[in-house]
Amino acid sequence: MSSAWIYPFIILGGILQAAGAPINGQLKGALVNPWLASSVSFLLVTFLAIAMFWIQPMPLPSLDDLRSMKWWAPLGGIVRAVAVFAGLTLVQKVGVGTLNGLTICANLVASVAIDHFGLIGVAEHPLGWMRAIGTGLMVVGVGMVMRF
Repeated sequence: MSSAWIYPFIILGGILQAAGAPINGQLKGALVNPWLASSVSFLLVTFLAIAMFWIQPMPLPSLDDLRSMKWWAPLGGIVRAVAVFAGLTLVQKVGVGTLNGLTICANLVASVAIDHFGLIGVAEHPLGWMRAIGTGLMVVGVGMVMRF
């Protein structure tokens, strides 16, 4: 992928993510059981990932790659499932703006901390004044979206 497409692709992902909670909320409404709705949602993602793997099966990890993998590395899907479940069960109660605002704001605050301390295997990116102010403005902005 050309570097010119990186930020537009991320923005598209953010736009689609905003629609994900209400889409999953409708799925939960139709299927009634939130666990069934979560299962259907993730089953479709699993089928898509398997299809993409069949299309592009290389590269594969070596035994050394697998041995050096952190024990927690495969847990990303389970971590993401918490946000999906929260979205499909709570979007009708709090609204899309509040749900996504809180999710994104919590994500930003946690991300800045992960960057600052170099957690979960990422390079350290120190928290400077401008990043702290930007994070604070995000918190204030989400508070305003929730209040008004």
